[in-house]
Amino acid sequence: MVQKKVNKWLVVLMLIVFAGTRWPGLMPMNFSAAYALAFCAGLYFPPKLAWLIPLGTLAVTDLALNAYYGYWPQWYQLSNYLGYASLIGLGQWMSKKDHWSKLIGGGLVGACLFYLITNTMAWLLNPFENKEYTRDLSGWLLALTTGTSGLPPTWMFLRNTLISGGLFTGLFVGAAKWIEARETAAEEESDTENEPEDIEPEKATV
Repeated sequence: MVQKKVNKWLVVLMLIVFAGTRWPGLMPMNFSAAYALAFCAGLYFPPKLAWLIPLGTLAVTDLALNAYYGYWPQWYQLSNYLGYASLIGLGQWMSKKDHWSKLIGGGLVGACLFYLITNTMAWLLNPFENKEYTRDLSGWLLALTTGTSGLPPTWMFLRNTLISGGLFTGLFVGAAKWIEARETAAEEESDTENEPEDIEPEKATV
């Protein structure tokens, strides 16, 4: 297996964009670069960093947001990390050399997977004891479509998750391919400069 090399500028870009989308009140609910961060970390980062950087960053920002809103961390938030872990695993399963359209498609699939996992866990765990989340197929479908009364329908969260997942995955993939192209061009130029010049053989003298 070829060892992945992490480009520091790609990491910086991903973290800055992610931090911006987590700023309180800046983005609509569930519109975040978190899904693309997790997916692209699995895609581009070495195995250990692929888990450490996104999950560590998400944990720190979750704690900061809890402090900002005055809430203690809640146990049911762990289901989000199950979703993020699935995105990282999906990114590791794919190849960064795939066509950009396939990679964006992977980001969209990952966003759907995150939505499916987290909403299913919300239905199973039911931390707020919503009576509408019955333990049957209709209760599960309710969690995946409209959600409970008094809150925005969950399909809106799916829409925002898909749009932001595709948008930020496209941004990160585009940046990664641009950086890779520049590095490849620089290496080829360096190799050309280091090639020895052809030396004409000396003519024999009579």
